[in-house]
Amino acid sequence: MPERKVIVESEVGLHARPAATFVQTAAKAPIDVTVAKPGGSPVSAKSILSILALDVRHGEVIVIHADGEGADELLDELAGIVSVP
Repeated sequence: MPERKVIVESEVGLHARPAATFVQTAAKAPIDVTVAKPGGSPVSAKSILSILALDVRHGEVIVIHADGEGADELLDELAGIVSVP
C-alpha cells in the first residue's frame, strides 16, 4: 500500500480549513485512504471528525496511506495540501 510521510506546514496544523480541504480531497477518491501519526492508529482520511481527533499540529509528521488505482496521485495531492504553510 503506497504511503507518504509528510511534515504538516500549516500554522494551524491539520485543523479548520486545511483539514476540510484534506477531507474533501480524500472523499472524492473511490479508494481507501487513511492518515496517522507515526506509530499511531490510522483513521479514515474521509472523516473530518477523525482527522480533527488526531490533533495534528504544525511541524508534526503524518503518514498517509492509500490503496487502489490512482493512489500515488492522490497521495501527492494530499501531501501537497498539508505541506503548504
